[in-house]
Amino acid sequence: MSRFYIDDSSSPASPTHPNSDSASDSETDTLPYPAPLSRASFLSPTFTPQSYLSTLSNRHQTLEDLRSDLRARSALLSRELLDLVNTHYTDFLTLGASLRGGDEKVEEVRVGLLGFGKEVGALAEGVGEREAEVAELVKERERIRRGVVVGRRLMGFEEGLKGLEEGLGIVEVPASDSEGEEEADEYDDEDEDEDEDEGVVGGVSLAKLSRHVLQWRVVQEAEKGLAEHPFVVAQASRMAKVRGTLLLDLSAALRQAKAAGAKGRVIKIMRVYADMGEAGEAVNVLKELKA
Repeated sequence: MSRFYIDDSSSPASPTHPNSDSASDSETDTLPYPAPLSRASFLSPTFTPQSYLSTLSNRHQTLEDLRSDLRARSALLSRELLDLVNTHYTDFLTLGASLRGGDEKVEEVRVGLLGFGKEVGALAEGVGEREAEVAELVKERERIRRGVVVGRRLMGFEEGLKGLEEGLGIVEVPASDSEGEEEADEYDDEDEDEDEDEGVVGGVSLAKLSRHVLQWRVVQEAEKGLAEHPFVVAQASRMAKVRGTLLLDLSAALRQAKAAGAKGRVIKIMRVYADMGEAGEAVNVLKELKA
């Protein structure tokens, strides 16, 4: 009798009645046979035995028959593989021959990689040396920059101190600078308060003394920032002489103003003392005058 098949996904056949055991064995031939295993199911990229067997849960077939089908499928695939090898036997031999000498090529590649690694190591070492050299140059630049800043501050300190010495008459003023100094004196004289008749003290006007005191404070601030520098330390005697000269000129101006009874001028001189940070010296001079 010819067989007919049903699809695995179709619903199962209706069960026979429990009392149908008397049916003859020939009637089983009329039952539908399961369809052959699909070849496409085994070609799926995501094929796994577990997932494939789970799809056969509704297959109307005994476990032993399923095993037989799978064995038959395996045998068929083995025969096909053998036929494929026999068909392309010459090509397989050629492939083996073409792979001969591969060890030499691998060795060439290995040697090339070793040489490349050495070159990379040499470049890395050169880059490291260059980096260290750049770091040293950066440190040297920072040191030079700090030296330039200190040099400029020293120049400002020296120029300010020298200007005070020349302005106070401690040192002689060069002939080229004397004309500019005279013009500055005339400008200071014009700025004096004519109502109080300040005049000059020892040849130096009060306005000029005030300007010297301000310049003195600038020199003092520069000295504080460079107190430990050897050049500044060496100028201690010059600083002391300038301070002493300023105090002498202010003392003379205060004595003159006190003797003249010019209270406004006395207050201005006291203010100059305060600007210089020597208010105590002004008090001592007033005490001496009172005594």
